[in-house]
Amino acid sequence: MHSSAPATLSTATYRERLSPSLWALVSAAVCGPMVALVLAPLDAVVGLLVGAAVGIAVVALLVAASPVVEVSPTHLHVGRARIELHYLGAVEAMTGEEARHARGPGLSPASWHLLRGGIDGIVRVAIDDADDPVTHWVFSSRTPERIVALVRSAHS
Repeated sequence: MHSSAPATLSTATYRERLSPSLWALVSAAVCGPMVALVLAPLDAVVGLLVGAAVGIAVVALLVAASPVVEVSPTHLHVGRARIELHYLGAVEAMTGEEARHARGPGLSPASWHLLRGGIDGIVRVAIDDADDPVTHWVFSSRTPERIVALVRSAHS
């Protein structure tokens, strides 16, 4: 049975792929012309075809291998890591200078992190589990405020 009722925060799921920036994808696509130039002395047509295939494959692999951030009603998934929401403590969103500090000098050695260049926003989540040696999760997000709102709504 299909329901057309709008999703509420209690059933909402947030999903974001931390794909590379446009400049990184363009830089990776340059592999194609390089392969074409290497193979051009052997056969120009084969060089162009293989070069195009390599360029497309490298860009596709970069996008496919990008980590995903997902907030479900019961769990937070960041890349391959997963934690139940009831183990999460204080959560905060950071951008600009505050995010730069959190990625650099403010990054605790006891924290788990997944940081991506080209993505300014940072989410820092405290872990309230006495058995877990990790004190915080620090990860990149293009919309950190949405993640914070979903995690906070799950706690209320």
